[in-house]
Amino acid sequence: MKNNESYRMPRAGKFMQFLWSCAGGDKFLLERATYSDQVKYMCLGGIVLTTRVLASLAGGYAFYTIFAPKTANVLDKQVMVNGVTEAPIHLPTVLYSIVFGIVWGLIIFNIDKFIVAATGKGDGTEKITWQEFKGALPRLVMGSIIALTISKPVEIKMFKSEIDAALAKYQAQKKDEAVKDADAAYFRKVSEAKGKMKDLDSKITNYESQIKDLDQQIAEETTGKRGGSSGPGVGPIAQALEKQRDGIIVRLNQLKESQDFKDLQVELKKAVDVRDNEREQAEKKAASEDGLLRRIQLADEIASTREDGTKGFPWITIFITLLFLSIELTPVFFKMMLIKSPYDYMKENLEDEIRAENGIEVQYDYYTDKDGLERHLVINHDAENLMYEKSQLSKIQKELTDYALEKYKERERRNIDENLDEYIRKNA
Repeated sequence: MKNNESYRMPRAGKFMQFLWSCAGGDKFLLERATYSDQVKYMCLGGIVLTTRVLASLAGGYAFYTIFAPKTANVLDKQVMVNGVTEAPIHLPTVLYSIVFGIVWGLIIFNIDKFIVAATGKGDGTEKITWQEFKGALPRLVMGSIIALTISKPVEIKMFKSEIDAALAKYQAQKKDEAVKDADAAYFRKVSEAKGKMKDLDSKITNYESQIKDLDQQIAEETTGKRGGSSGPGVGPIAQALEKQRDGIIVRLNQLKESQDFKDLQVELKKAVDVRDNEREQAEKKAASEDGLLRRIQLADEIASTREDGTKGFPWITIFITLLFLSIELTPVFFKMMLIKSPYDYMKENLEDEIRAENGIEVQYDYYTDKDGLERHLVINHDAENLMYEKSQLSKIQKELTDYALEKYKERERRNIDENLDEYIRKNA
């Protein structure tokens, strides 16, 4: 390519060349194209790189939100640091989140790079035609999905304080409901167990009431406070009361040693264990509500709630999503709107040279397919020449084989004519 001595191209720095690479630009051609071409691909590469950074941050934060330690009340994790309430950082999860964020960012970066590099100039005019839009539709869909995956973690980070408050209230509500259900089930089981042994329970209650009443009478009798008492001390009346109480205690102990009473205690103990276990599970269930999906749902609810408490349209989340959509899809639309420049013509010329060197011919708009679209005819001359050579060799080989068989047949006929008896003897 010739150098224009009347214009000296500014030398591109390493960072500009890196941004060209992010946009899928050809460094060799861009260094020989106009400065405007260099700036266009630098800006496109900057958008792709920015998307990659945002994807890394969003992916890392989403990973941390999912795998960070959970509590039954999200506000319990927060502590006061320099006058600001913050949640303590869990270092192992942070390290894993950084690794995941880098990997996720690289995945998004390569997808974006492919989308931008694979998007052509269309008809080379500023106007985006319907045909161009249909051709770019798969790339627009992929870009939209990427934008949505980036925007949601950013939303929950922006609304973190409001989400934590709403989430703590939601966790407390779920925990209270679970505890109430556990207590209700416990009392129901206790009532059922006691109902099965109503007579036994009634006797035990009656014996315990009699013992309590006799203890009080004995205390009054030994202190002289009881009417008709002979004075302080253990007298005949106190001894009679003690004997009566001891007899009731024996009968009470006999009831408690019975198998029916033991079965009742086992059922009551099992009911207590079940209640305690369900209360513990209530803590875990409340902690499990602190997940990514719940935070996204709360972010949408918070964004759509008006000051009077009524529900409206979540304008904030929509605008955040649109912002990331515009960042993600801008390179695709810009490439469809760009007018063909020296870089594009140089690229086409280089591609034609490469095709010519490799024996590839393209006849543009050669035929119309069944959908009415004009298609190119691609002729691979090297492949056709090789195919022709192979076919001719095969044809010649076939002719030579036929000739050899014919000569073999003539020789055998002569042998038969000269040695007929010997040929018949060999084949008899």
